[in-house]
Formats: sequence, C-alpha cells, structure tokens
Amino acid sequence: MSIRNYIPVAMLLLAVPASTPAQSPAAGASQGAAPEPSQLLARIIGNQKKDEAAQEVYERIERLETRKNANDPSPLVKTMRVIPSGTGMDKIPVEADGKPADATAYRARLQSLEHALALIVDNNRAQRDAVDRYTKRRRDRTDLIEAARNGLIFKFAGREQRGNHLFLKYEMSPNPAFKPTTRLSLIFTKVHGYVWIDEEAGELARIDGDVTGDVSIGLFLGKIYKGSHFMEERYEVLPGLWQATFSQYDFDGRKFFSGFSIHERAFYSNYRYIGPPKEALETIRKELKRADLSTPSETAADPEEYTSR
Repeated sequence: MSIRNYIPVAMLLLAVPASTPAQSPAAGASQGAAPEPSQLLARIIGNQKKDEAAQEVYERIERLETRKNANDPSPLVKTMRVIPSGTGMDKIPVEADGKPADATAYRARLQSLEHALALIVDNNRAQRDAVDRYTKRRRDRTDLIEAARNGLIFKFAGREQRGNHLFLKYEMSPNPAFKPTTRLSLIFTKVHGYVWIDEEAGELARIDGDVTGDVSIGLFLGKIYKGSHFMEERYEVLPGLWQATFSQYDFDGRKFFSGFSIHERAFYSNYRYIGPPKEALETIRKELKRADLSTPSETAADPEEYTSR
C-alpha cells in the first residue's frame, strides 16, 4: 500500500466505535444517553464493509485539488471519471461537466479499460495475479476494520445537527491496552480526533483526525509525521448507499531518504452503478458503440444517467 493511501485508509476505517465509556449522569442528561456500544459497533462494522464492497461496483466523478502547502491559493485541479477496473480504479481525465476534453484520448482510455475488463472476465492468466494482489489489498482493509474493535476508545461527546440529520459525536483516542499486530494498525496508537455517526442509518458520516506522533510504515523505510491531518465527509448518495462526498489530506512524512508533503482536497459526486467486471464490460462496450454513432463531444456517458449529490 502506498504512503499516499496509508493515512486515509487507516483513519477512515479506524472510525468504528470499539468501546464507549459510560457517561456521567450529568452528561447523559444534557446530551442524551448514548446508544448501547456493542449494538452500534456491530451495525457500523457491517455497513462499513458493505460500503467498501460497493466501491467495486459504482463509478463516480472525482474533482481533486492539489496544493503545494495547506494555504496555497492556486491549487492544481483535476477532474476524473473513476471506474472500478477489477484490479483497482481507472481514473480517466474529463472536464468539470464530465465530458472529455480530448475525445480521441478519452476513447483510447475506454478501449484500454475494455481490454483489461475482458481479460478479467475471461480469467486470463495475465490479469489473474493482478486480481489476486488487489483482493489481498481489499482483505487488508477489511482486517483493519476488525482491528478497530480494540484499537480505539470512543467517548460520547453529544449530538450535532447537520441538515435534517442528528448525529452522534464521539471523541476518539488510542486504547492503551491495544497491541498492534500489523504495520497498518500502528496508526491506532497515535491518532486523536472525532467521528460523527448517523444513528438511524448506522453509518459513519464524518471523521476528523490528527496524527499525534510519528508513525513508521513500509518496513520502516517510511514515516508519517506528527501533525498530519485527515478529514472525510460521507452522505447517503443513493438510497441505502453511503459514500464519501469530500475528503481532505494534509500530511507530511518521509519515504526512504526523501521528504514528502501531501495537501489534497477531493470532491466526489455522480455515483452510478456499473457493476462487477462482467457488467462493467458490457456498459463500456455499449458506451463505445454509442460513441461511434455520435459526435466527439458526446463521447462521455450521458450526465443524466448519473445520480449525484
């Protein structure tokens, strides 16, 4: 797993309430009693796994802003159509409205994706190893969710309104009794922040956290520095489907002997079901066929086919 993905994955998936200390009578009276922790935990873990799996069958539009530093007023902006490829996410550059800037280049990228999906559907040996590696990465993410049962302590901090929703707010801090068993789970020992939970849906709605100490990663050849920060907001983007709509990364560190600094803001929208590789292959082929009969400006998928938030 790359350094760029390490903190966002860990901090997002650790936001599963592992335990919630009992509230004092005064706190319970003023904020409202917190729900029974074990029941809430089971729901959130189940839904988090379901939401993770959904990323394999839904495409989206991603607008990424990259800055040299957190206060840079002129970010580099890229908009991409993000499509599950069976071995990861294929990111195809598009304009802000989802249309291709270069119809020829866009079509070439779709054809490349079509070829890769076809190899997976045909169980081609060339793609089998890539699929296996991707499956292992997905399994690592699931294992991290499970590790969060013991990695953090969550203290009920009250309820907050967001639009028409009332969320449970928890302060998260390391569980001193937790013993990390993997490099990824080391992040649990050096993080502090808050999470917001939609109690009715049993879903993570927001996480905002900071790294409180340097964290060694990648067989100790890399390090994430103290003070790194991550935030993500999630909504019900389609009925029953909760996914990220905004994320922000601000973290510094070292890889081998070189320092790095990442300052990114990403906006996610236009979630659309495309299905597993076999269904996705059919969708891409239909899109390419439509493109053969249309003008270059109509090469991209029709925006009206998307449901966005």
